[in-house]
Formats: sequence, C-alpha cells, structure tokens
Amino acid sequence: MLTIGCHLSSAKGYLRMAKDATSIDANTFQFFTRNPRGGRAKTIDPADVAAFHAFAAERGISRILAHAPYTLNPASAKPQTCEFALQVLAEDLERMEATPHQLYNMHPGSHVGQGVEVGVEKVAAALNEVLRPGQTTTLLLETMAGKGSEIGGRFEELAAIIDRLDADGRVGVCLDTCHVWDAGYDIAGDLDGVLAELDRVIGLDRLRAIHLNDSMNPCGARKDRHARIGEGCIGFDALSAVTNHPRLRDVPFYLETPQDDLSGYADEIARLRAARVEG
Repeated sequence: MLTIGCHLSSAKGYLRMAKDATSIDANTFQFFTRNPRGGRAKTIDPADVAAFHAFAAERGISRILAHAPYTLNPASAKPQTCEFALQVLAEDLERMEATPHQLYNMHPGSHVGQGVEVGVEKVAAALNEVLRPGQTTTLLLETMAGKGSEIGGRFEELAAIIDRLDADGRVGVCLDTCHVWDAGYDIAGDLDGVLAELDRVIGLDRLRAIHLNDSMNPCGARKDRHARIGEGCIGFDALSAVTNHPRLRDVPFYLETPQDDLSGYADEIARLRAARVEG
C-alpha cells in the first residue's frame, strides 16, 4: 500500500495532525518541530500523545516525519549559529522520544564560503555531539538543490557526513524529488540511473523517506522552487514512476507542494493512489 502524506501544522498537536491526515486519505504526515524559522518548541502534552498513539494504531498510521527548522545551520561560520543548531537538535531528538522509532529530517546546512569540506566536518561534529545511545529516532539528512553554498546538493556530500558519524546506524537520507532534480539528477529521464548512483554512493538501505514535489525549474537549475504534482518540469508521470519504482515502493512519501488548503493535498494523494500499481 502506498504510504503517503503531506506537511501539516503541528499547532494543535499530534492527534489533530493525525485526524487531518486521515481526512485526506493520508496514512502518514510530516510536521515542523517548532516554527520553521526557529524559536521555542511548544510543550508536548502527554495526554495528546497518548490519544495520538491510540488513534494512529486504529487508523494504520505507523510512520511520521518531523522536520527541523530551516534556520538550523551547524555548518555556519558563526559560533552562535552553531550553538543554536546544537541546542535545537538536542532538544528535538529528546522530544522525538515521545513518539519512539520515528524519523527526524534536517537540511544539512550551508558552509557560507568556508568550503564544502569544512562544512561537512562541522555538520558531522554537531551530529556526533547530539546523537546519543538509546535514542530510537532515525535522523535523516535531506538531499538539497545545491543553491548557493548548500551542503547536500551531491550525494557524495551526504555520504561524507555519514562516513564521519559514530552513530551512523541511526542516520539515513530523505530524498527530495524537486531538490535532486534541481541539483542535476534526472529522475524523469533516468530514474534507474539516479537510484543506482544513490545506492553506490550512500546506499539505498539508508533511504528512509521521500519528499515528493514537482519543480518549477529545469533539471540542474539549482534553484529549489517546488511545484504541485504534474504542474512542473518533472511531471506527473515521472513522479508517479517514483512511487511505483520497485526499490522505492515501501518508502513513505511526503508532499511539500504549494497548496492553499488540505484539499489540494487530497487531490494529489487521490491521483497518485489511482496511479499506484499494486502487487
């Protein structure tokens, strides 16, 4: 069965997110751990978490994906920015244990002129500090579009971070279709080739989630502008092929497409489910 959901507001808690997800025929969802621009996280309500677990078990929601704020940059040249990243990562990973064995996704960061090697070393050092024994959460490094000084526009950059981690067994990758397309990986014309490259460089066993987004840009534009499914340069058929690929069928998919309300996500989910080839 296709495991697919979208990004939801966490303002009303876990149970509300789960109910919003099922209302649009989603069976998973993604949410920000706090304001995407940073700030303090809302206190977790144990009663809400307990109600969520009961509802999720009843409705077949077994996987959720938390997303770190965009302002997180452990690769920064500014000590205060690095300190903020460490603080948020440590807090978020501790909070994730309220919903054990789930996924936490982050953008690796930007080296801001220091060079990729320096950026990679800084990200790895930060993760080695916050990943602790006993944590059940799998931390995911997201593939990026490669704009500016972003780290993660090439698979090799994510592999270099993972290779430096002491707890690499609890670290995986989230592939964003818009990002990899904008970074120059032709998932529309050569999906098998892109996946073979990902497998060679990182390992497909580390691919734990996919952000399913169309792109407003041609392949290799390095701009990162998401489009609705079928309304961009990647196209519906190519993105449907991603959800149907035999090596990706069991990976959860998350829509981050620009929508006015949940009905837009509901339409995308319905069309992708209709195009799903089961068996």
